[in-house]
Amino acid sequence: MKNISFIYASFLALLIAGCGNQKSTETSNEESTETSTVIVTQEQFNSSGFALGNMQKQTFPNMVETSGMIDVPPKNKAIITALMGGFVKKTPLLVGDRVKKGQPLITLESQEFVKMQQEYLEVFNQLDFLKAEYDRNKTLFEEKIASQKNYLEAKSNYETFLAKSEGLRKQLQMLNISPKDVEQRIITPEAVIYSPIDGSITKMHVSTGSYVSPSMEILEIVDNEHVHLELTVFEKDILKIKKGQEIQFKIPEASEETFGAEVYLVGTSIEDAQRTIKVHGHLEKEDGGFLPGMFVDAKIMTDTTKAWGLPEEAVFNVEGSSYLLKLISKEGGDLQFERVGVTLGDSYAGHVEITSQEKLNDNDQFLVKGVYDLFGN
Repeated sequence: MKNISFIYASFLALLIAGCGNQKSTETSNEESTETSTVIVTQEQFNSSGFALGNMQKQTFPNMVETSGMIDVPPKNKAIITALMGGFVKKTPLLVGDRVKKGQPLITLESQEFVKMQQEYLEVFNQLDFLKAEYDRNKTLFEEKIASQKNYLEAKSNYETFLAKSEGLRKQLQMLNISPKDVEQRIITPEAVIYSPIDGSITKMHVSTGSYVSPSMEILEIVDNEHVHLELTVFEKDILKIKKGQEIQFKIPEASEETFGAEVYLVGTSIEDAQRTIKVHGHLEKEDGGFLPGMFVDAKIMTDTTKAWGLPEEAVFNVEGSSYLLKLISKEGGDLQFERVGVTLGDSYAGHVEITSQEKLNDNDQFLVKGVYDLFGN
């Protein structure tokens, strides 16, 4: 700003006490004060879009500071395991690949799959005979030709094989092997695992040829369409947290932007070790590129207070101290400002709380727009 001049006026008052010759003086007391002023012409004030403003009573929230991470609901995450052990025959996917519900994920191969199909086929083939024996003995028993023992034995055999057949059928269906194909003597050594949800592959723990046991995690799928905050609140602040309260959060490793959320669920039990409770928050916007596992710093608004405030852009910093430019006079069309040190409180919605007001009152005017052009911070 070429036409903006900075005038720094300083004076030093020395009190000299002593006796004798005027050339032999002794300084007994020294005091110095310094004031800084900034002068802006009316022309520059108008052309640069500067603006004045007064302190106003603003609503500032009381915040509980906490931390946590971005997470997804349990229904949006799937850990893929095998029902039975087998060797990986086919793995066409990589971490980051997008999959649809019902899409093949991995193909396993095992002799156990063949044995189960053989067992099912043997049981299935006996059902017709056992059913006929049961019906025949039932008729003979009702006509009092056959004994009750033969009837009950035939009934037991049939129902036992029927239950075994149904059990094996369900196991085959869980392995995604068609019982109808087995009934047609089409037996396969392979079992395919399909995706239970839409999402992206976030973990892959196997490769072609590796053995998979029933307890082993094969891969993980996460659907990022709905993410939420999972925050940790300490015991001393628990009673302040209620459903519906506003949350402001940042992702410090990724952005300085502040995002909004709302308390949706508050945990009902305290974790003994850390004396904390979990708070579940729903995001205002879920299209911000958030990924599960991102660390967040958050503030939960518990209540509000009224305090004197000014726009944040009215404040500038010099060597770690905060200052305002207070209008002290208008002479000859120029505006003269005095630099006034202040102590700041909380910030909210573009305004900052002014907590030290010894030299200020609500009639004072301050430069609230254009400070950055003068000081560049």
